[in-house]
Amino acid sequence: MEQIKFTADRSGERIDRFLSENLENLSRSYIQKLLKDGKISVNQSSVKPNYKISENDKIEVFIPDPEVLDILPENIPLDILYEDSDILIVNKPKNMVVHPAPGHYEHTLVNAVMYHCKDNLSGINGILRPGIVHRIDMDTTGSLLICKNDKAHQIIAEQLKEHSRRYHAIVHGKIKEDNGVVNAPIGRHPIDRKKMSTKAKNGKHAVTHYTVLRRFKDYTYIECELETGRTHQIRVHMASIGHPILGDSMYGPSKCPFKLQGQTLHAKVLGITHPSTGKYIEVDAPLPEYFNKLLKQLEER
Repeated sequence: MEQIKFTADRSGERIDRFLSENLENLSRSYIQKLLKDGKISVNQSSVKPNYKISENDKIEVFIPDPEVLDILPENIPLDILYEDSDILIVNKPKNMVVHPAPGHYEHTLVNAVMYHCKDNLSGINGILRPGIVHRIDMDTTGSLLICKNDKAHQIIAEQLKEHSRRYHAIVHGKIKEDNGVVNAPIGRHPIDRKKMSTKAKNGKHAVTHYTVLRRFKDYTYIECELETGRTHQIRVHMASIGHPILGDSMYGPSKCPFKLQGQTLHAKVLGITHPSTGKYIEVDAPLPEYFNKLLKQLEER
């Protein structure tokens, strides 16, 4: 375990922000985790991430030794949209879990990425999520970014809110307006803890912009652009305005008139500022075959 000691030189600033600026190899999210785990102390006492430092505070940071990775690489084909020495962007297929969970360590995107990237993955998010800087649901397809080193991970994590992220979806009902905005906080559902809700008491700020691409008899094909990245954001927001995503049995009708495996939601466009070059990069993940077939089927109804 590595121990870092230093003295605060600014007063009134949150400790997580102060440390993220002074410890270049650690992201703010990882620092917050260390604080919650009691690995960071001020004047020999544990503090919370929102602790306001005072000048001359004695800060100690204990960085745990890396755990032995008990996840095996698997030779699973990847649909690569972009790759260089810092980042990898893939087009995730349907029914693929992004990262392992206790008791389920096989056949995930992480297993595939570990095989493809060998030892070139960031370790900031721990042993279960090497390289993973954001995620999409198992039944959501499309663009997903993986970081190959800690520096890239830290930079991408800090600019995550500024990513250009546009999703395509098919929703129930015919949306009359050509575009709109859903601005409603999202938090854990008060009764069903597996779900998210706009009615949660401690919901976090969430904004989704949507544009109609095509209207059908009983459905609408839309594009959604995210200002924020809350869990299940598009699914929850569209359901909250009476237009749940087709195939989403969690937030929409339990029965689906089509043979689908989960929601018709695709992360089509992902744009970032490259962590090394500073240039803007944007990838466009082609719609999966099932999605195009469904659009044609709806057109012919």
